[in-house]
Order: sequence, then structure tokens, then C-alpha cells
Amino acid sequence: MKMTRKQIRETLFLLLFRSEFHSAPEMKEQTDCYFEEHPEIEEKDREYIENKLDDILEKMEELDRNISDICQGWRLNRLGKAELTLLRLSVYEILEDEDIPTGVAINEAVRIAKIYCGEDAAKFVNGVLAKMA
Repeated sequence: MKMTRKQIRETLFLLLFRSEFHSAPEMKEQTDCYFEEHPEIEEKDREYIENKLDDILEKMEELDRNISDICQGWRLNRLGKAELTLLRLSVYEILEDEDIPTGVAINEAVRIAKIYCGEDAAKFVNGVLAKMA
């Protein structure tokens, strides 16, 4: 099954969320487990997702600095793990992925926040990303 951009983004979010609970060496195993649970994902999409995930993980410190600069008065460890993961993904898309327009990155972050975090988190994510944009 060919994945849509929304499905790819959501899969990236779910895998990136796992990095909050697993060390860098464990993430390869976590990624493999995820794709074993989802054999319907085509190899081309899997490779794309794995490459993006690796790039995001490599740039995590830089992404966190950007988020800290935007969230003045909030330490990252005070943010919910899902919200922080979503901000990392969205900031990455805004700063690093030229194929994704800023507005799309923000709208998709809000959509995912409503699913996994709740209404207040969606407003918070939207505010943070709008401030960055």
C-alpha cells in the first residue's frame, strides 16, 4: 500500500515518540518492530521514513535548541512527551524539509496533536509553531 504524506508524517511521529523511551542503539530495533507490525507498508515508503527518522534523530539537539528559543519560560522537560515529539517533527519539517510548506507542517502538527494530545495541546503546538513561522 502506497502511503499518503499524512500517513508518513504520522508514522514518523509514532516512531520519533519511541525515541523518548529508547536509546539510540535501540531505535533500530524499535523501527524494525514497527515495520514488522505493519507489513502493508511498501519498501520505498519504509526507506523514506527510516531516512527521515535518522535525520531527525541526528539533529535532535539543534531542534531542541530551536524549540527552547521559541518556548521561552518553558523547559523542554516540562512539555508532554507527545507534544515535544510533535514539535521536533514540525520544526524539522519547517527548517529542513523544503518539500513541505510551513503552513502544511503547522496544520498537520495541529491535526496530529488533536489525535494524540488533546485540544489544549493542539492550541499550544499551533501557537509555538506560528511564533516560529
